[in-house]
Amino acid sequence: MAKNPTPVAPVPARDLVLVGRFGAAHGVRGEVRLKSFTGDPAAIGDYSPLYSADGARSFVLRSLRHIRDDMFVARVEGTNDRSAAEALVNLDLHVLKADLPPPDEEEYYHSDLIGLAAHLENGELIGEVVNVLNFGAGDILEVRPASGGETLLYPFTKAVAPVVDLSAGRVTIVPPQESEAREEDDGEGEA
Repeated sequence: MAKNPTPVAPVPARDLVLVGRFGAAHGVRGEVRLKSFTGDPAAIGDYSPLYSADGARSFVLRSLRHIRDDMFVARVEGTNDRSAAEALVNLDLHVLKADLPPPDEEEYYHSDLIGLAAHLENGELIGEVVNVLNFGAGDILEVRPASGGETLLYPFTKAVAPVVDLSAGRVTIVPPQESEAREEDDGEGEA
């Protein structure tokens, strides 16, 4: 019989960084597929423990077997049969931000950006960053407007988000139409 993942004192979401996700059960002995989101996919095996998104459960990887690209088959401590592995399907895995190396200059962990106040260059509040999305073409800031309504999406580029001030808890946004016009103006006098 599989024992439950180790319960731990909940860790605040702001202290966690997403690094992987469990996939389908693999075989009958408790192995599970694991997709790594780390820069070097195999580096996910260097972090222990891994935490659930709410920080209330922790997981220790006993072994990793590479399948392809960023996919592995993992043996998880306490997960000894298919039923226990199936209970992990689609569970996001996080590490403590304190266990990661600090990001390089002008690089940010997504968890650092979520919760920032988004302002226009003139200081007007747009809203709050509620998510960082990536559909393959680069990161996108999802901003909940202060006035309500549907969220707004802004490419997380230097042109659109020229200033990120973590200590002040804010990001400056230059909407894409304005940043494109600015780039055209800057390039008019060049030969």
